[in-house]
Amino acid sequence: MSYPGYPPTGYPPFPGYPPTGQESSFPPPGQYPYPSGFPPMGGGAYPPAPSSGYPGAGGYPAPGGYPAPGGYPGAPQPGGAPSYPGGQGFGAPPGGAGFPGYPQPPTQSYGGGPAQVPLPGGFPGGAMPSQYPGGQSPYPSQINTESFPSYPVFSPVSWDYSSEPAPMTQGTHGTIRPAANFDAMRDAEVLRKAMKGFGTDEQAIIDVVANRSNDQRQKIKAAFKTMYGKDLIKDLKSELSGNMEELILALFMPSTYYDAWSLRNAMKGAGTQERVLIEILCTRTNQEIREIVRCYQSEFGRDLEKDIRSDTSGHFERLLVSMCQGNRDENQNVNHQLAQEDAQRLYQAGEGRLGTDESCFNMILATRSFPQLKATMEAYSRMANRDLLNSVSREFSGNVESGLKTILQCALNRPAFFAERLYYSMKGAGTDDSTLVRIVVTRSEIDLVQIKQMFSQMYQKTLGTMIASDTSGDYRKLLLAIVGQ
Repeated sequence: MSYPGYPPTGYPPFPGYPPTGQESSFPPPGQYPYPSGFPPMGGGAYPPAPSSGYPGAGGYPAPGGYPAPGGYPGAPQPGGAPSYPGGQGFGAPPGGAGFPGYPQPPTQSYGGGPAQVPLPGGFPGGAMPSQYPGGQSPYPSQINTESFPSYPVFSPVSWDYSSEPAPMTQGTHGTIRPAANFDAMRDAEVLRKAMKGFGTDEQAIIDVVANRSNDQRQKIKAAFKTMYGKDLIKDLKSELSGNMEELILALFMPSTYYDAWSLRNAMKGAGTQERVLIEILCTRTNQEIREIVRCYQSEFGRDLEKDIRSDTSGHFERLLVSMCQGNRDENQNVNHQLAQEDAQRLYQAGEGRLGTDESCFNMILATRSFPQLKATMEAYSRMANRDLLNSVSREFSGNVESGLKTILQCALNRPAFFAERLYYSMKGAGTDDSTLVRIVVTRSEIDLVQIKQMFSQMYQKTLGTMIASDTSGDYRKLLLAIVGQ
C-alpha cells in the first residue's frame, strides 16, 4: 500500500544508530542520511515530498481522545523531527537503543515480581536519596531533585535537550512494599476496632491497608477470621460503599484472583468490556497468565478461553485466545536477524500489499518476546520509514487495533502504557473509576514508581495531582496513600 507524498524530506536519523563502539566515526545526529538501499523493496530514491503531504500533527499523547488523531503515537512532522517528545533524534538517553514517538526507559524488566530496591514514597516529588542500597545512585547527579516534578518535561512539541535525561533504574519498583515488623493479629485488631460500634474509622483502615503488601493483607484476612470467627471482607463491605468499597475489596483480593475476577466481570452480563480484556491479557507475563487461567477455572468453574470465544469474534478473538496460552517467548536476548525478517514480513503483510494479512501480525506479536518486538519495531522504522504503531493504526481498527498496539506499547515502554491508561481514565468529564482502581492496585507492587515518572513526563503534572482533583473523600485518601503522594 503506497502513501502519496511520504515520507517528508529530512526524516530524522534513527536513534540508536550508529552501531555501538563506532559513534566517533559517524556525523552527529541529524546529519547522516539513512543507510543506502532502504527500504529494500522497490529500491530507488524517494520522490521529494511536499511538506503538506503527511499529517504530522499526531503528537503523543494528544489531549482529546485515544488514540491520538492523525497518527499514533508520534508520526514524523514535515520538519523532520519526531513530533513527540520532540528534539532531533530523541528516543533514549545516549547509549540506550531509542525509538521515536514513545517515551522510553533504557532498561525495563518484563517480570511481574516485586522489586528489591526501595524507593522513597511520593516519588517523583520527594527528595531523592543520594545513595541507594547497593552503593550507586540511579539518577545522574546533575538532576536537581528539589524540583523533580518539573523535570524532565516532555512536551508534545519541543524537548529541551540541554541536560541529559535521567535513565530509569534497572528493574521496576512498586510504591507498596511489605511492612517491616508485620503482625497480622495486631492489624486484624486495629481493623476490628475501626469497624466496631457506631461509625467507621476509615483513616485507621487506610493506614493499615495502604502500608501492607498483598501477601500481608491475605494473612490479616486469615488472622481476622481466626480471632473473631467473622469474614473481614463481609465486615468491610457492610461498612463501606461505592468506590471506596471497590478499592478496599480489590486490595484484599490475591493479585491473580483480582485479574481473574476483573476478566469475569468484563464478560458477564450484557456487553463486554474489551478494554479490560486487552489491558490484562496483553500486558501480563506467561506465568501470570497461566495462573489467571487456572484461577478462573477453580474460582468461577469456567474456561477462560471458552468465555473469550463466546464474547468476542474475528481477529480480536484470535488475538486474545493467543494471549490466553501464556506461551510468549520470554528469552531476553534479541536476535537482530530475526527482527529484520519479522519487520520485512510485517511490511509485506500490511503496508506492502493491498489489504492486510492479519494472521501474520497475530503470529509475530503473540509469540515474540517483548525485547525482540522492540528490536523488530526499530528495524521496521528503518526499513519502512514509518513507525509500526502507525502502520497498525492504518491497517486495523477497533478492538484488534487496540490489542496489537497494547502489545507494541508494552514492548517499548510498559509504564508509559499504564500512565496513558490512567490519564484517560480521569481526563474529561467523569472518571472511569474501575480502570483507575484496577491499574493502581495491580501495579502498586510492580512498577507504579515508573508509571508515576512516565505520567509526569508525558502530561506535565503528577499522577497524585490528577487523582486528587478527580476523586474525593476517603477514596481519594486511600488512592493517594497507595500512589505515595
